[in-house]
Parts: sequence; C-alpha cells; structure tokens
Amino acid sequence: MLILAFDTATNVATSALVEDGETLGERVGLPGRLLEDVHVLFEESDAEPGELNGIVVGTGPGSFTGLRMGLAAGRALALALDVKVAGVSTLDALAAGAPGALPVIDARRKEVFTLVDGEPVAIAPDRLSDSLLQGRVGVGDGAVRYRDVLEAAGAEVPPDGSLLHVPHARLHARLAERFKPAELVEPIYVRRPDADRVLG
Repeated sequence: MLILAFDTATNVATSALVEDGETLGERVGLPGRLLEDVHVLFEESDAEPGELNGIVVGTGPGSFTGLRMGLAAGRALALALDVKVAGVSTLDALAAGAPGALPVIDARRKEVFTLVDGEPVAIAPDRLSDSLLQGRVGVGDGAVRYRDVLEAAGAEVPPDGSLLHVPHARLHARLAERFKPAELVEPIYVRRPDADRVLG
C-alpha cells in the first residue's frame, strides 16, 4: 500500500512516501512549498501519483492558515487521484516520534497546543501543571520556544535542532487508521481563528 503523508500545521512542513510501512522518502520544508516537495518525493522514489492508495494529512492543532493549506492540498490530490484520506493529529505524530514525550506546539499569543488527559488544548505554558511536566520530555516548536518555562517545571527539552521537534510525516502514515472521503477529514481547532476573534 503506497501512502503519501504530509503535515503543514506548524512552521515546518513534512511530507513522506511510505509503502507497506517502509519510508521511500521524506522531506522537511516550508508549508508554501509542500506540492514541490511532494513532486520531488515521487521523482526520487521512482513512484507515480497514480499508484497511490491513500493520503494522510496532519490535522493539527496548529496554524490556521497552514492547516487549511494542507487540507486543501489533500482534498485536491485525493479528488484528482481518486483516493481516500486519513487525518492524523500533529500532536499524536510528535508524540509518536518520542514515546512518552509531551508534544508542545507553539500556538502564538503566548500559548501552546498540547495534550492534557489525552485531549488537545490551547494553554499558556506557565499554566501547565508541574505534575504534567515533571520528568517528561517536551517536544515540538512550542517546547523549544518555552524551554525555560518547561524546564523550570521539571521537564526536559531536547536541543533546539533535534529532529524530535519535527512532526515527521512518516509517523502520520504509521498512525493513520480510517481512510474516508477527503471532505470528511476536518482540522482540529481548539480555539477560534484570529480573524474570527477580530470580527466577532
């Protein structure tokens, strides 16, 4: 089974081609260059888009614009190639890259997206409980940005350049379960987009 997976929820876009659990290629770039990265993946893997059996898209939480970009790309490709799509949480993919770690994504506005009791939340990093952080490894761009806060509460944060902070698309492919029509895959929003807050 040939799967194309990608995530554009953070300021780093990841994409991967995975066949029967084996990663044929993976790229890390910018969300605005996602389709170029996908094109390169197919070229370097000597695979054809028509051979795809499914697409996996990161569903966040994360940047509203980035999420919409990724979902739009997933829907367009799924329609063109007549394949189904599975959504995978960006937080779950981060956690899968570092078992036992706490995924922390920079949510801007002095908040982070993370998991509390298994549920995605937007919260100020200094409001995360010591019991949640004590002895845990924090991964993701939010952990890097708020390293001082997390480490003061007893968490460990890998070096800024560690690949543990990247939501690798190959992990999205591994976590994908339910493939369905692309229009049924929805992003994970835990707060209103900035535009709605201004207009509302």
